[in-house]
Amino acid sequence: MFSNTTDLDLRLIRVFLAVVDARGITAAEASLGVRQSTISTQLSALEARVGFKLCDRGRGGFRLTSKGERFAATARTLVAATSEFVARVRDIDRKLVGTLSIGLIGQAPLVENARLAEAIGAFRKRDQAVTFSMKVASPQELEESLVNNQLDLAIGYFWHRVPGLDYTPLFTEEQVIYCGRGHPLFHASRPVSADDLQAHDWVWRTYPVPEEQYPLPERRVTASADSIEAATILILSGGHLGYLPAHYAEPFEQRGLVKAIGRTTFSFDVPLHLAMKRSASDKPIVDAFCEDLLRAFNINAIALAA
Repeated sequence: MFSNTTDLDLRLIRVFLAVVDARGITAAEASLGVRQSTISTQLSALEARVGFKLCDRGRGGFRLTSKGERFAATARTLVAATSEFVARVRDIDRKLVGTLSIGLIGQAPLVENARLAEAIGAFRKRDQAVTFSMKVASPQELEESLVNNQLDLAIGYFWHRVPGLDYTPLFTEEQVIYCGRGHPLFHASRPVSADDLQAHDWVWRTYPVPEEQYPLPERRVTASADSIEAATILILSGGHLGYLPAHYAEPFEQRGLVKAIGRTTFSFDVPLHLAMKRSASDKPIVDAFCEDLLRAFNINAIALAA
């Protein structure tokens, strides 16, 4: 009768699960680093310990018995719980413990994503046991998640300022008007004017972005898009003009699929910010990560306090 669990039992159970995962003793030999005869002996010892047959093994191949299948499922629960226990005990003495939830708008420049990755790498070197949770959403959704405590911090362009949130500038992103290869302005031989832009259909984004430096008084908007990808498809169709981040449009431009329109006149920079709830800086893991993030972006930590 199986009434308690010993260290030996755990070792035998891990061997059994390795054989189950490998679907046979022969296949499990390499992962376990022992001979087939040793594995077979260990399986027999486990069967003797639990009091019933776990598997058929021999020339006919490896097959779990019905009790063996139920035991395997229960054993996985035990092993997972043991691993969780060890992890929790190990983390008790660590300084930074918990979950860090980060929101992003997506499609950021590769250089800026590399800086974010650098910050995460630096944070991982701290005395920590933190789980990262990453979410991509629209700026408005990110702000709502910050207010509702579903996110600790977010990076994006936030045109409106939500009470209770702090915004720290991180970098800028150039927004440029583009048209697709099939658009009448694609092969324009003269500089494009504001009148030219007003004479064509536009795709407009439903997510908030700052106004252009030289706003057009009238715009014939015949399509809307809630993401950069959706706006790009409409622009590529050749039927719409629209703003895109220059870094995002560059591969399409290099392939001759889109063309920048009036870049020196109508382009503008959008500041992207680190947004977080004012009280979030009281959380040690948020405070520590913000230090690493600002350092990666070469921003003085005083800027966060401001």
